[in-house]
Amino acid sequence: MSTSRAGTSVFALSEIEPGTARKAVVDGVAISVVRIDDDVYAIGDVCSHADVSLSGGEVWCDELELECPKHGSAFSLTTGEPNTLPATQPVPVYDARVVDGEVVVTVEGSGS
Repeated sequence: MSTSRAGTSVFALSEIEPGTARKAVVDGVAISVVRIDDDVYAIGDVCSHADVSLSGGEVWCDELELECPKHGSAFSLTTGEPNTLPATQPVPVYDARVVDGEVVVTVEGSGS
């Protein structure tokens, strides 16, 4: 993992299957990195309803959401807002992009 002002390379895009989520830790922050086709998204990895890792949840590709594996709340990958109960509070959203085949996530100044 390499870090620069432009973000942190967390792993190669080829290391995450399309339609799945994978946990990464950037600057001590747990993040769910989600791949949908060749696009990547990054949201806080801890469900706002319960202390559960979101990266173990189901990715809803058409809705751009990640479902919490414990209680089923689905969080928007673009806003972090929960779209289903029981969660009512959003999770942070971070900048994620692919640079030279690497997934790069920026935490500082981009969380909500």
